[in-house]
Amino acid sequence: MRIAVLDDYQGIAHGLADWDSITGAEVTFFHEAIAPEEMPERLAPFDVVQMMRERTPIPASVLRQLPNLKLLSGTGRRQPHVDGEEAGRLGIPVTGTDGAGDSTPELVWGLIIGVTRHIGWEDQRMREGKWQTRLGVGLAGRTLGVLGMGRIGTKIAVSAQQTFGMNVIAWGPTLTAERAAASGATYVSWDELFSQADILTIHVPLTDLSRGWITEREFGLMQPSAFLINTSRGPIVREEALLAALRERRIAGAALDVYDVEPLPADHPLLGLDNVLMTPHLGYATLDSLAAFYRNSVDNIKAWAAGEPMNVLNADALTELRR
Repeated sequence: MRIAVLDDYQGIAHGLADWDSITGAEVTFFHEAIAPEEMPERLAPFDVVQMMRERTPIPASVLRQLPNLKLLSGTGRRQPHVDGEEAGRLGIPVTGTDGAGDSTPELVWGLIIGVTRHIGWEDQRMREGKWQTRLGVGLAGRTLGVLGMGRIGTKIAVSAQQTFGMNVIAWGPTLTAERAAASGATYVSWDELFSQADILTIHVPLTDLSRGWITEREFGLMQPSAFLINTSRGPIVREEALLAALRERRIAGAALDVYDVEPLPADHPLLGLDNVLMTPHLGYATLDSLAAFYRNSVDNIKAWAAGEPMNVLNADALTELRR
């Protein structure tokens, strides 16, 4: 059995799970992203492709060119970067795992404090011999807008009030005033969310509905002193609208962990702006989370190899297993 472990950027996957426990497996770790046009050739020899969240898209056009592929082993409970229906038609199960801890909510607060207090900026200025070049703002008494009150959005709403003394407003496609109030938040309209928030944080999944949701219009509603935080998915925000809002100082700044293209190209215009704080999709990338992902993935691969696949996410589309 030949297994490809994709996007092991830091070269840590081998030590985080017992890959040797998979009988008869030959495991290859890819430490660099594979270009889309190279995927059919690079992945052609492998029976199993081990994925890390949504780092490498695997569309139907690629799946059809991988005749040896028999299992797509994913991490996390959603695999929107994979054409699960096409994989099912080809007899390829797509599996998922649970993670560990609350790594994304923790990062959200790091980004909020980092961008409002200019931590990254001031760190660099100190290395240049400068001292206190920008004035930050505190969080107590300010309004946090939460777009999406699922598991992560709810955690953020509660900690905003209990830890930081913030007022919380919220909107979501299925959110009700009652559900918002249960977490201490005030349900508002779409427009009110953008116009009233001092800090707006996004916590909805990327779907056909949410793709391109935040446009130039929404940035026009925001206060010039407001900040945008995105740890969900880059394409929820229209990139050109975000760039224009930041360049023209129509908002105070943004803190981003996700992008339209990942890894972010070295010549991307976001890298040239001084009012954006960026991290390389670290929301789930903690030692605890990645170890849980890989260990659970090894269990999924072993179950599939034994003829009893578990944690299959595309079961409804799956035809007879490809062998």
